Amino acid sequence: MKTHRFTYRHIGPSEEEQQEMLSFLGLKDLDALIYETIPDEIRLDKALDLPPAMTEYELADHMDTLAGLNKRFRSFIGYGFYATHLPGVLRRNILENPAWYTSYTPYQAEISQGRLEALINYQTMLTELTGLDLANASLLDDATAAAEAMLMLYNMRSRQQKKQNINRFFVSRNLFPHIAEVIKTRAYFKGIELVFGDEETFQPDETFFGAIFQNPGRTGEVKDLEGIIKKWKEREIKTVVVADLLSLALLTPPGRMGADVVVGNTQRFGLPLFYGGPHTGFFVTKSEYKRYVPGRIIGVTRDKFGKQAYRMALQTREQHIKRDHATSNICTSQVLLAVLNGMYAVYHGKEGLQEIAQHVHKQAVKLKKGLESLGLNVKNHKFFDTVQVVISPEKVRQIAEGKQLNFNYFEKDAVLISTDELTTDEELKKIIEVFEEIAGKKTRIPQDVSMEIPEKLLRKDDFLHQEVFQKYRSETALMRYIKSLERKDINLTTSMIPLGSCTMKLNAASELFYLTDPRWADIHPFVPREQAQGYAKLFERLEKDLAEITGMDAVSLQPNSGAAGEYAGLVAVKSYFEDKGEHQRNIALIPASAHGTNPASAVMAGFKVVVVKTTDQGNIDVEDLTQKAEKYADELGVLMVTYPSTHGVFEKDIVKITETVHRYGGLVYMDGANMNAQTGLTSPAKIGADVLHLNLHKTFAIPHGGGGPGVGPIAVKSFLAPYLPSHVLIKTGGEKGRQVASAPWGSAGVMSISYAYIRLSGADGLKKMSEIAILNANYLEKKISPYFPTLYKGEKGRVAHEFIADFRPYKSNGIQVMDVAKRLMDFGYHAPTVSFPVAGTLMIEPTESENKEELDRFAEVMKKIFEEIQQCEPENTDNPLVNAPHTQEEVTAEMWFHGYSRKEAAFPLKFVAENKIWPSVARVDEAFGDRHLHCTCDPVEFYADEESRS
Repeated sequence: MKTHRFTYRHIGPSEEEQQEMLSFLGLKDLDALIYETIPDEIRLDKALDLPPAMTEYELADHMDTLAGLNKRFRSFIGYGFYATHLPGVLRRNILENPAWYTSYTPYQAEISQGRLEALINYQTMLTELTGLDLANASLLDDATAAAEAMLMLYNMRSRQQKKQNINRFFVSRNLFPHIAEVIKTRAYFKGIELVFGDEETFQPDETFFGAIFQNPGRTGEVKDLEGIIKKWKEREIKTVVVADLLSLALLTPPGRMGADVVVGNTQRFGLPLFYGGPHTGFFVTKSEYKRYVPGRIIGVTRDKFGKQAYRMALQTREQHIKRDHATSNICTSQVLLAVLNGMYAVYHGKEGLQEIAQHVHKQAVKLKKGLESLGLNVKNHKFFDTVQVVISPEKVRQIAEGKQLNFNYFEKDAVLISTDELTTDEELKKIIEVFEEIAGKKTRIPQDVSMEIPEKLLRKDDFLHQEVFQKYRSETALMRYIKSLERKDINLTTSMIPLGSCTMKLNAASELFYLTDPRWADIHPFVPREQAQGYAKLFERLEKDLAEITGMDAVSLQPNSGAAGEYAGLVAVKSYFEDKGEHQRNIALIPASAHGTNPASAVMAGFKVVVVKTTDQGNIDVEDLTQKAEKYADELGVLMVTYPSTHGVFEKDIVKITETVHRYGGLVYMDGANMNAQTGLTSPAKIGADVLHLNLHKTFAIPHGGGGPGVGPIAVKSFLAPYLPSHVLIKTGGEKGRQVASAPWGSAGVMSISYAYIRLSGADGLKKMSEIAILNANYLEKKISPYFPTLYKGEKGRVAHEFIADFRPYKSNGIQVMDVAKRLMDFGYHAPTVSFPVAGTLMIEPTESENKEELDRFAEVMKKIFEEIQQCEPENTDNPLVNAPHTQEEVTAEMWFHGYSRKEAAFPLKFVAENKIWPSVARVDEAFGDRHLHCTCDPVEFYADEESRS
């Protein structure tokens, strides 16, 4: 029955609508459209070799079988990953709520105030706990955050330090191994010399620009870092501390000890283990470093009426502006998870977090005393949650696993055991039984214990005093608060989000069911491989499917964002050339139209960027590329190309382009952001790519979540397979690979979503998705182009799955493209991508999920906006576009000061009145927010006072 087919439900236009749309385009069928869109020479000549599509209930049985292969042992492994309790109110109202998981990155502040406020809470939580004053809105994981901290300090070197080429960075041997390994990867390609040592005995000198420590350290020991940080500070060397966020509810925060940056992950704040991710990396520093901070910062500003509003601050720092001069390539963060973390703190408040932290610590104290009573040597003297037992790991492991317990065996001649939020006395008894068997005697676990953290190390200051962390302790109150924020945002539950290059397709409920199944969610990333056979099977099949779809030979799932995938792919290329002795191959040719992350990633991987021109038609200038490939023949490393192009067309000369690069000894990297137009129709291998990344949060249906989680696996030809990302603790990837993320398989917990998408679609379904994505784009392009001309088209007059509409001609009417973006909010729409890749344009991508009715509605809106523009004059700014968006407060006010009606402002078309979505603030003042940068949720009076002082 077709009603049970996934594609029948996922694809927006019905078969009848598809035919109507084709007729509108003057075409007989989809084959005719694809013929006019994709060059013949790169069309696939056979169907993808994938298993037949499953129904939703067949998938449920299949996933149940796979989940049954995972063994749910109780893990006390620690190393930054711990069992937690995600409160049901957060799971149901945020994690499983499409209003939160289908939203886009909050670039359009006026219709993103809910998420922005949630992120302000998250940032405030971090500044309060760490003792520093500026947090970003999350990074990919703790290892990424640590590596970004090192790069930030490197970029902040003084002019004199740069002149003297000061490039040494101290790394404490107390760091978790997986964090240190990612730092090694980043340092190697930036030419940073790492020096490992014991921070207590090491004496710094002027050859260092920074240092990183961890507290508690890898074996659980808590140190007083104040004196250690001081000796580095005396030499004007900046310091980073990797911190356990939950421990800071009890311990003196690193910021109070003088640290310049504090990093880590917030997994303990309610996030499941997820076999390693997605988890939120946090990054907190001093406000004076704001221009160097990687990722995104949410700030406070005001709207045009002076009302407090939130927005993404300092956006000009982002890599798509700075390109090869960017200090980071961070694009995706972990917004959905950060929102959960912040709400966890809102729900528990200071007292709740302290109670949880005390429980964790006291359970560790009980364990320590029980072990010592058996005559065992517990090495830790000062600890938070981890005890280190000096004993042969081999003796312990067999007995522990027989009782379905996992401990940490990565330290030589010792076993580490970390307690967590869920550790019960019954579990402690079970742990002790393992060691009783070895010791040959019995003991009892003490019931009433005191904290054993020295008084000097205990936190003395107040924290989380802000109102939001005080007033939502009941589930009813928190549920209503979450719902109040939800109502301030536009997401896929309200309307189409036609963002070019972002593929905001439906994230089907049937793909998401497995995310919180404990058989998938409760697995620690460092358990023995035999305990995660369900994951192993899923990874094996997903990698095989992605290799088939791309035409590649091998896949790594480790990179946990598209930008991380770019970096990982380029690291593989660089490692390949170095292994061949061709160290000089360090030139990356990058088209002027490329995504901004491309040049930023290239520089991070040690390449020098050479820009290739684009033609007036928006294609790569083949003559310019050939000249530069020939000029740099001995040094040419890689061409980075997006296909279909960032301009929304399948360039006809793509094979000629890739052959030219290969002829001069270079490799071809394909940015996979636009794969939704390729699946089943063409492939990266077909165009000549050697390596690419795939955005699973685009083509393969993982939700955007307001800016993350993202996943960016890489696929490579066989000769690059040895250089796929590896891991220091768990064998994976290539034997010559380098680690790029904390966990062996990155954001493993969300891989089931893409796996389900492919299993439900099958080869025919994936092909149909791409065909309808192209159909929807071409239909919408023809509907809109009479009003806003399309900038670029293919050789036969067609666009790919997206197109660029030009708004520059209407500057003569006094209208900028941003006015159109804001006016769309009055109609209930999120704007398409603004001014990228061409200033003054909108890049529009409707995806295959949207039906004809929605496309027609959007086209009607664009026609109406065109008519409004015709009435505008540059000398008269009193018009609906310049004043957009219009809030409910403004429209219902007693006085109305505009020359157009309230109805025209708020209900410009009939359908708008049927389901009005009100922006919660008027147009925000971006410049004010950057001049008065505040990134925490202090009372509104604080900002007013600041303004009066400025």
